[in-house]
Amino acid sequence: MAIKQKTVSITEGVIWKQLLLFAVPILLSNFLQQLYNAADLMIVGRFTGSGALAAVGSTTSLINLMIGFFVGLSVGAGIVVSQFYGARAEDDVSKSVHSAMALALGMGVLFTVIGVFFVPSLLRVMQTPEDVIDQASGYLRIFFTGMIPTMIYNMGTGVLRAIGDTRRPLYYLAACTSLNVVLDLLFVAVFHWGVAGAAWATVLSQFLSAGLVLWNLISTEGCYRLFLRQVRFHWSILGRIVRVGLPAGAQSVVISLSNVIIQSQINLFGSMAVAGYASASKIDGFLFTILNAFSLSTATFVGQNIGAGKHDRVKKSVHAATFMALALIIPLSAALLLWGRQVLSLFNDDPQVVEYGFKLMRLVACAYWIFTIGEVLSGAVKGAGSATVPMIVSTVCMCVVRIIWIVVMFGIVGRNLMVLYFCYPVAWVLNMSCITIYYFRGNWLYHFEKMQKRTAEIGGN
Repeated sequence: MAIKQKTVSITEGVIWKQLLLFAVPILLSNFLQQLYNAADLMIVGRFTGSGALAAVGSTTSLINLMIGFFVGLSVGAGIVVSQFYGARAEDDVSKSVHSAMALALGMGVLFTVIGVFFVPSLLRVMQTPEDVIDQASGYLRIFFTGMIPTMIYNMGTGVLRAIGDTRRPLYYLAACTSLNVVLDLLFVAVFHWGVAGAAWATVLSQFLSAGLVLWNLISTEGCYRLFLRQVRFHWSILGRIVRVGLPAGAQSVVISLSNVIIQSQINLFGSMAVAGYASASKIDGFLFTILNAFSLSTATFVGQNIGAGKHDRVKKSVHAATFMALALIIPLSAALLLWGRQVLSLFNDDPQVVEYGFKLMRLVACAYWIFTIGEVLSGAVKGAGSATVPMIVSTVCMCVVRIIWIVVMFGIVGRNLMVLYFCYPVAWVLNMSCITIYYFRGNWLYHFEKMQKRTAEIGGN
């Protein structure tokens, strides 16, 4: 039975209403994704102890580093699909979808091999505490066996969002999250499998989400329908995906790399600090869902409207997205300042763990509005296909500046946890300042036309 997609009209209608209708399902999907990720940490922390919590938490930055590059490529694929879809170039939409899924399969195999065979060495390079490294290695090896469905799900939902369907990714993620929580409770709380049980719950849930997305793409009536026998690379389209996605992927890797460095420094403070940082990072992830939802929405809005030649709607959507994102981020940040300790205790109620986590949460909550502005404007620029500048800005601000800050400040005041945490707001201020200047002064809005001409010159497959 063919599926009729329920999509949001992006190239016409009242901008703020259409943007809200498009962004809310993404926001809820991101929230569920964070809940999905936090379920392992929360259930392990409550039923297994702070040591297991630290083991699972110490893997987060490494996981983000490993898959961040592909996530950037999937963003690039979504932007390319949205541009072709807005221009009503149905044949190019189809080629983009099949090239994107071929890329997902190839990267899934590659990351499975890397994750399974090189995990222990990577954890030792990060100076993971000896009392948790065995559990962390076991968790990661199981986790990376699910890389192929993870890649397929991320790429598939990117395609659906690019054509304006944000509801079905939400439904699929809700089913996946529910299964993950149930399996977490079963494997960890009932069967007492510890961190291995949490890892298997995640992998099995990923297979469900990938299956649902594939069924949607195979069954649809739209021009983005997936035919399994036609999954292959169309080289001109792949080149366009890479040109947009490679900078985004490199940007994600650079940010994740800086987080790995930060994690390795936090590891030196002991397992309690690692557990507190892991708990605070998960809560930070829930805040990030908001700005990420509006950043992705802005990228899709910009991509489709540029493809349709409606430049007048582009900047209006950017301004609307920024305002709505801030309207959510600011009161939520204030709430965390007031009740952050109570929220942290949901992961682990050890007073020492909670205090370590609250030190980071308090700092992040005061500065997250700055990060929000930078991410929304960056999404707008990427939506036009101009992803190189955001990559350079993030490389310098989110990685180089953080590392310099840590080295210099540790040399001045000594090894101090709060000094380490301050590298986050410092990087956010510089990133927002640079991307804001480029947004108002750069020629990013007209990058799409250049890309169109380049693709036409290559032609064919």
